[in-house]
Amino acid sequence: MHSIHYERAGSIDDAIRLAQQPATKFIGGGTNLLDLMKGGVEQPLLLVDISRLALADITELPDGGVRIGALASNTDAANHALIRQRYPVLSQALLAGASPQLRNMATVGGNLLQRTRCHYFYDTAFDSCNKRMPGSGCAAREGINRIHAILGASEHCVAVHPSDMAVALAALDAAVRVQGPQGERVIALNDFHTLPGDTPQRDTTLEPGELITAIDLPASPFAAHSHYLKIRDRASYAFALVSVAAAIDLDGGTVREVRLALGGVAHKPWRAFEAEQALQGKALDSAALENAAALAVRDARPLAHNGFKIELARRAVIRAIRKAGGIA
Repeated sequence: MHSIHYERAGSIDDAIRLAQQPATKFIGGGTNLLDLMKGGVEQPLLLVDISRLALADITELPDGGVRIGALASNTDAANHALIRQRYPVLSQALLAGASPQLRNMATVGGNLLQRTRCHYFYDTAFDSCNKRMPGSGCAAREGINRIHAILGASEHCVAVHPSDMAVALAALDAAVRVQGPQGERVIALNDFHTLPGDTPQRDTTLEPGELITAIDLPASPFAAHSHYLKIRDRASYAFALVSVAAAIDLDGGTVREVRLALGGVAHKPWRAFEAEQALQGKALDSAALENAAALAVRDARPLAHNGFKIELARRAVIRAIRKAGGIA
């Protein structure tokens, strides 16, 4: 391993200043970054420790929304009264991820920046990984691709985003607040992560040196009717094969508004916009649910080993909506 320089930031401005140096990474909880460094996937020259910055508060916003500081732990966010009461789908998603020990260390900002769990990305013995070495090829396309993408993939990368939290945030229309050399900006969660296209090495729309400071949740009508469903190979400490965040605002038995986001199927949390539109103004009967589920996976393009995800996702959408809507 090459030598690494370490600096502890005393302020947000200090962190951003330090991050202007080449090959710099911010480190908070470090639960993903350190694994990547030990495996030789990430090789920063400078680590900027932001763990002491005052970015861990969870506060109510004037419009009824909630702001979660980027350094709030996954555990604290999941168990905070405001999150549990107003955004239970987010609490459920956070608690579905990792293990209690990891949730105690991991931060919500770092959760957004998790890199894919593709085996070929993590194992540097494989030379073909466009995400790790742009232009080298994608070993997963012709390899073992059971866990890989069925939506939004490209010939250059078929990896999926691993976060549970981000799927719930996508359904809640969250926004990410970042600060960098050019000042502060706010990025809609659905615009924050990227599809692979021909630049799979880029996971987000963050610019170099930008630091996530908070996640903003708008006031939501979905608290009473929302659910996070995660389907995985084992009951704990496993990444989603398919997950669904469903959030519904009902007027009697009719859908006033609905949000659906899928995880485990694409390079980013996947909003099922067509399925949402198809459900608006409808009763949650079997025909409406079947139609919405079919629309959610209509553009799926399976690989050799993951075709099962199409039917799994379709059924998961139905099950999540039924659970969110209180349908037995």
